[in-house]
Amino acid sequence: MSNAIVKQTGPGSVVADGIWQFRLGAAPLLLGLAVGAVAATATARALERARSGTTTARAPTPTGWPVNFAHRGGRHVVPEDTVEGFREALRLFGDIVLELDVHVSADGEVVVLHDETVDRTTDGTGPVAELTLAELQRLDAGHRFQPEGATGFPWRGRGVRIPTLAAIYREFPDRPVNIELKSRRAGAEEAVWRVVEAAGAQRRTLVVTTSGAAIRRFRRASGGTVATGASVGEFAIHRLLGLTGLGGLHAPAFQALQPPDTWHGVRVTTAGAVRRARADGLRVDVWTVDDEPAMRRLLGWGVDGIMTDRPDVLARLLGHQPAPST
Repeated sequence: MSNAIVKQTGPGSVVADGIWQFRLGAAPLLLGLAVGAVAATATARALERARSGTTTARAPTPTGWPVNFAHRGGRHVVPEDTVEGFREALRLFGDIVLELDVHVSADGEVVVLHDETVDRTTDGTGPVAELTLAELQRLDAGHRFQPEGATGFPWRGRGVRIPTLAAIYREFPDRPVNIELKSRRAGAEEAVWRVVEAAGAQRRTLVVTTSGAAIRRFRRASGGTVATGASVGEFAIHRLLGLTGLGGLHAPAFQALQPPDTWHGVRVTTAGAVRRARADGLRVDVWTVDDEPAMRRLLGWGVDGIMTDRPDVLARLLGHQPAPST
């Protein structure tokens, strides 16, 4: 999910993400950067098309999806990124989007896991990319899960496994799926595309990653048939163009903006930014929001999705009656 921000600070602006920060001191420079960004983006796309000899389609913007994006299933209330966790989230919280993360195993299988290693969530150790699917699925993916405010480990030893992306699609054939591509392995984007295509899930999938190069590779692999989110760089360009009134010069390759609500105490998502994105035909999904006042504010601004580790709180705000405990 994109973590670029634009912050007004007096006469200038600060454009930042979690890694870099630079100051734009004057309006002419801001305008020049915006125009240059459009030109650079257009040139890069043209060269890319010329090299590949293909024309990439553009998937429609996903609409009608639930507002409640259960972040990894709701990692404070269920074992994250697991079939069992998503199943429990659907039972408890009703109509949700399955928000998940993917890596590629040593033998090329697309698996659902947030971290680069299995250490934090399982009883095993080691990088996902160095373990085969068989080795990964011997691990207990509920071993370390402890519900927020609880004691003990209620999912330990209950057979919870690291799932494949294909298993998620099979288990939840009617659910929209938001995939964050975490893997750095060569060919990861093509591997994810093959799973989405095999499941026939193009129209219920949104793929995001912070890396501009990775998301471009996925768009090429999928032929533009799957909706994607803006990378960090794409988000920054879109925001600059919006601030300078030049949004009409740019035809984005993405269908969604997925900014944080705030970043290091700086407001990223604003009512104006949401309005501009919607006017551009883009959806806005904000992460990761767990407190009720912020949820209410974002709902009032008309965001399309809220990614949350507390889908129970958001479900209550949206009027969903919790299912009885089993």
